Amino acid sequence: MRLAITKITLGLLFGCSVISCTQKTTKPEHRHAPEISRLDALLDAWHRDAVEANTSGYFGLMDKGFVFLGTDPGERWTKTEFLRFCKPHFAKGKGWDFTPTQRFWAYNTDSTVAWFDESLDTWMRDCRGSGVFTFHDNQWWLQQYNLSVTVENDLIQDYIQLKDGYEQ
Repeated sequence: MRLAITKITLGLLFGCSVISCTQKTTKPEHRHAPEISRLDALLDAWHRDAVEANTSGYFGLMDKGFVFLGTDPGERWTKTEFLRFCKPHFAKGKGWDFTPTQRFWAYNTDSTVAWFDESLDTWMRDCRGSGVFTFHDNQWWLQQYNLSVTVENDLIQDYIQLKDGYEQ
């Protein structure tokens, strides 16, 4: 009898351990991994479309209410305004190369909104891009992109002096 109880106990312990090893994790980083890969691919293609001056690809990812915030204080472009600005440059095959070097993602609770920030290697040196995607009509749409030039804390006073001199 004692041997039978031991065998049953060991069998139950083994069965529970197998079940626990085969259950999928629900940690946020694992739960969103497929969508992160999908969004990374979309954003990487978007940057590539800018390099290739591909108007339809570049603007095709943007939702109708898209806004681009550029590095210049006056650059707040709607999709229509940004298209008007870019179209002549793209028509000449002139785009820009912003190469992501690092990217981070976050999501709302029902995974219909994703926001990101990315470090970029550009002709302006180190920049940062951030933005928002929404999921509707069975696909992800870029709502906003914000491009900024980064300035190291040790250089901020020199930057302020340079900017003050420019504004005067």
